[in-house]
Amino acid sequence: MKLVKTTFFSAVITFVRISSGFVVTKAIATFTGPGGVALIGAFTNFISIILTFANGAVNTGVIKYTAEYNNDEDKLKSLFSTAFKITLYCSLIIGGLLILFAPFLSLFILTNVAFANVIRIFGCSILFYALNSLLISILNGKGEIKLFTIINTVGSLFSLFFTIGLVYFFRIQGALYALVLAQSLIFFVTSILIIKSKSFNLNHFKQSFNKTIAIKLSHYSIMAIVSALTVPVSQIILRNLIILKLGVNSAGYWQGIMRISDGYLMLITTALSTYYLPKLSSLKTNTEIRNEIFKGYKIILPSVFIGCVIIYFLRYIIIEILFTPDFSNMEDLFLWQFIGDFFKMAAWVLAYLMLAKALTKLFIITEIVFSISYIIIGYFCLRYYGLQGISIAFGVNYFIYLITMLIIFRKLIFNQNG
Repeated sequence: MKLVKTTFFSAVITFVRISSGFVVTKAIATFTGPGGVALIGAFTNFISIILTFANGAVNTGVIKYTAEYNNDEDKLKSLFSTAFKITLYCSLIIGGLLILFAPFLSLFILTNVAFANVIRIFGCSILFYALNSLLISILNGKGEIKLFTIINTVGSLFSLFFTIGLVYFFRIQGALYALVLAQSLIFFVTSILIIKSKSFNLNHFKQSFNKTIAIKLSHYSIMAIVSALTVPVSQIILRNLIILKLGVNSAGYWQGIMRISDGYLMLITTALSTYYLPKLSSLKTNTEIRNEIFKGYKIILPSVFIGCVIIYFLRYIIIEILFTPDFSNMEDLFLWQFIGDFFKMAAWVLAYLMLAKALTKLFIITEIVFSISYIIIGYFCLRYYGLQGISIAFGVNYFIYLITMLIIFRKLIFNQNG
């Protein structure tokens, strides 16, 4: 699987995702305002945390070992069967807890017990959400990039129309229901497409539970759980700080710039997850890994830089098109946000080595340290620079993160004899 080919298919996925995501953002901003955008952001963080636990946090491990075992049918069957059982049991447990504690979670996450039924529906549908995520991870690891693209494109389009319809008729509650139902319903489409592709069949999931594979997956589970907790939780804490100091509308502006940032960077992050993780997992020597990293930098960094510059100079038009006049204050956040995005992508090319080579302790330490540093820097920057300080903190934190990655992998990068 070539990087350019993968980037092309990633571009297809990204174009559809960005288009649908921004249309959904426009609808939510129009019908619910900055406060609604902030609330949706909080619930999205909550969903990402819950989904990680619901599938046993095995998806990254499944991608890595599917790529590694791709020529060994017996190992693949054991891997898929074990991952399926972990996902099944975990999602049933998490789903039950969501149903049981729905009123408390609604009040804690969404500040209103009136959304308890949304949490209950999430609990009932999370099994399909988790299974869909597992199947897509398997396709990623097998290098089935065309089918991967088709499923993601269909899913994005379905989510688009489903969300717009619910937001139009039910406003903020409709947006919340769309978040918990769309991907669960896509599971059935994914299943049909995979069965027709004949890439694998139900026999791949009927083997007994393999303890050895489960232990291997557990290393990735730990990393995924740490990432699922640190990143969204740090955002939740920072969002609450913004609300406390500047009000809910300011939190909506910050959520808006984050959605723009995540949207245009999706091309890069999709290429990294679909190409780099399986590719780096399959490489054995430092020379091969170093060459792959440099090849990635030649494509990724210029792309990110050009994207940042174009979006920055078009920021007024982008705000007008994607949001409403109520979001005009968001303009002050663009510069530092995009500086941070550049450093973030430069660092992530190296950070993926920690996932590909199962460097569990190193990954956990860096995730925790830089999530905490983001909160600390964000607190002080917010205090002295107002809302713009939150973007300054983002840029500063990822610059330090990049320097740290360069130090950690300095021997790999700079030792040409390795």
